[in-house]
Amino acid sequence: MTPPNPTAVEEAPAGTPPPRRRPSLRLPRDRHALVDNFFRFQSLFGLVAVFLIAIAVSPVRNGENIFLSSGNLANIVRAVSEIGIIAVGMTFVILIGGIDLSVGAVLGLAAVGSATLMVDSGMGILPTVLIVLLIGTAFGATQGAIVARIGIQSFIVTLAGLQAARGIARMWSGGLGVPIAYGDGPKEAPEAFSLLSGSINGVLPVPAVLFIAIGIGALLVLRSTAFARHVYAIGGNEKAARLSGVPVRRVRITVFAISGLLAALAGIIHAGQLNQGSPNDGSGYELDAIAAVVIGGTSLAGGSGSMGGTIAGALLLGILNNILALNNIDANVQLVVKGLVIVAAAALQKLRPRIS
Repeated sequence: MTPPNPTAVEEAPAGTPPPRRRPSLRLPRDRHALVDNFFRFQSLFGLVAVFLIAIAVSPVRNGENIFLSSGNLANIVRAVSEIGIIAVGMTFVILIGGIDLSVGAVLGLAAVGSATLMVDSGMGILPTVLIVLLIGTAFGATQGAIVARIGIQSFIVTLAGLQAARGIARMWSGGLGVPIAYGDGPKEAPEAFSLLSGSINGVLPVPAVLFIAIGIGALLVLRSTAFARHVYAIGGNEKAARLSGVPVRRVRITVFAISGLLAALAGIIHAGQLNQGSPNDGSGYELDAIAAVVIGGTSLAGGSGSMGGTIAGALLLGILNNILALNNIDANVQLVVKGLVIVAAAALQKLRPRIS
């Protein structure tokens, strides 16, 4: 008996149609690179598109495009600075596959703390800023420790943190806003704190300068540090990262601490701009920060995204809010438009792996 030949190919019976090949989704190399670059810089393309649309639909007054006026552009970057700073911290959290819903409440807590420590306790600017930043960092680190050590989902932990921060702020302020008056007398804050509401050379708002500085610093951290590689590794595959020696718990705690720190800094800026601290400040800011991160192309599943995208996403939201307001669009319609933009950005994220 002749043994079977393992290399022989079995012939199909006569009349059998040839097997169908599975369609390939792989693109030619040049088209693949083009598509990949589009998704990589989707937030920048979106920012440019919204900017051009804003110019086209802007009202004109005395022959001047209102949107392009220096005062209006300054207002945009001033308005977006607080959300942008919070979004920078939120990016780190989302990159590890988490979420932080407490940042808006922490902003309110920080604003109340800034006003109360200076006005009621008579503290100077430096000790006030240090204490408030320490409170925000400790609050974020505590949430991170609960997530990392107990294993509760960050959504639940930070939702509880949102309630806790609001409650602490209300107890600290007596449930009322704390106005900030400037001077050298009792119940007055140092005059230098009012610089947070000012501008450099009357053009660039101070909060925008802080936002730019923090954004650049975070951009450098994500591009060139071992910490950034650990963040991406945890978001991509936590189990594999742990087996590779990445200190997962420590990184998680650090990431939430950064988020709390930047939310507290935004609260200090908020108090300086509005000359008061209220326990209700920052309501809904967490949603705008998450929206900026998503529009910037960071995956909510973690492991993929960039800080430059977040910065562009925050600016895009600021321009969108501004041009809708300039055209007297109903506030409810504005919410619908923002929601559609967020959904469109999330949909692009779902399309990327299918094409690339």
